[in-house]
Amino acid sequence: MLDAQIARVCIAPAMIISAHSLGMGAIAAFGTEAQKQKWLPKCCKGEWISSFAFTEPGTGSDPKQITATAVKDGDGYIINGTKRFISNGSYEGPILVFAKDSESGRPTGYIVDKFCPGYTVSEPWEKLGWHGGPLVDCYFENVRIPGENLLGELGNGYPILQYGIAFGKIGMNAIALGTTLAAYEEALKYAREKTHRGAPISKFQAIQLRLADLAMLYDISRWTSYKLGYLANKPKSPSDFAREAAQAKVIVAENSRRAAEIAMDIHGSYGLMEDYKISRIYRDAAMGPQIEGVIDMQKIIIAGEILKG
Repeated sequence: MLDAQIARVCIAPAMIISAHSLGMGAIAAFGTEAQKQKWLPKCCKGEWISSFAFTEPGTGSDPKQITATAVKDGDGYIINGTKRFISNGSYEGPILVFAKDSESGRPTGYIVDKFCPGYTVSEPWEKLGWHGGPLVDCYFENVRIPGENLLGELGNGYPILQYGIAFGKIGMNAIALGTTLAAYEEALKYAREKTHRGAPISKFQAIQLRLADLAMLYDISRWTSYKLGYLANKPKSPSDFAREAAQAKVIVAENSRRAAEIAMDIHGSYGLMEDYKISRIYRDAAMGPQIEGVIDMQKIIIAGEILKG
């Protein structure tokens, strides 16, 4: 997982790459050949950066609560609405927008070129962690797109959303995995270098137990993340993969947060100082459980699949 190694050093590029891959992946999976030829080459080269826009001020997980609209206008559509916490929304490239179309009344996916007439963005949100990876609100005011920018079938945006929600967790898991590794490495480095009465604090059994916990958390998260990546290539069914993705998100995100807490304990009061990397890692780890589906929602998805059996 390249993204995990990037996140181990800096979250910002890993976050940008993850969201970019999600937008491209949706076009690759559901787009027409013409759509793929129009947007993917420049996206693959990095000339354009893609976005995936579902979340709104009034909803973060329920497609039925989408308020953005797409009204048929001749051979195209006019889109109005606001999308919240959108990664890469301030970079030029395509943005996949979900809006209720006027014909079916259901969510539909549309591809919009960012910074076309009527498209604007807010100032980046000031986040607790993941600094350097901008999250913005995206505003669509009478944005007109041609009919060929419809992604998939009219009123059939939910499967694309399911794809995004599930496959988006691969990138988020990679970021959380990188954060876990960073916490482990910083704790190990500090335990070896910080001395007490002339010897490193790693001599204390309490520190050794914490280092063992960190090593195990990382190993569990690594294999869980790799398993999800493997299953993404050959999923048994969309529902099975949704459960696996939800389960992996819970395990890896919570392990990341726990690893940061343990590493902070090893640093003691020094960890509270911004001179030490663990202070940044600690803030970054707090983001994971809230991004790409909060933990409790993932557990509800898992329970729903269990109870179907």
